[in-house]
Amino acid sequence: MRVAERVRSVPGYPQAGVLFRDITPILAHGESFATVTTELAAATGDAELVVGVEARGFLLGAAVAIVAGVGTVPVRKAGKLPSVAASRSYDLEYGSATLELPAGVVEPGTRVYVVDDVLATGGTAAATCALLADAGAEVVGFGTLLELTALHGRAKLGDLRIDALLNA
Repeated sequence: MRVAERVRSVPGYPQAGVLFRDITPILAHGESFATVTTELAAATGDAELVVGVEARGFLLGAAVAIVAGVGTVPVRKAGKLPSVAASRSYDLEYGSATLELPAGVVEPGTRVYVVDDVLATGGTAAATCALLADAGAEVVGFGTLLELTALHGRAKLGDLRIDALLNA
């Protein structure tokens, strides 16, 4: 079974009218997970750090960082960190959210590659990249397992290089 065939579509989650894309079957299949990790790691280029976005981006980001031979840092939802360097609030398709960067782990000038599971409307991705820029990091690219092209999230990331392994 190909990696793309392991993406599970869940209608009506987290609310009516939304088609959620679940990547858990990919993570649960060793060969598929290794393929995705290796492909995204190859795209990190000269990044010194991989930043994973809560929550499935943590899983992908950590694995990508190991293969790329660099460290990883999580960007968390508000209230999950004991010490916060910076935060950024943004609007979602169905609400708003705040992301936070842990204190003392991303130095100004650090080249970072951001990883998340899905690029949809681009709100979370753009907020993460802005949060890192606020901290003085240089975002060198954004990697995702799946891009939902009809939602045009890529437009919110300007000229940032985007590496999407799958498109739907």
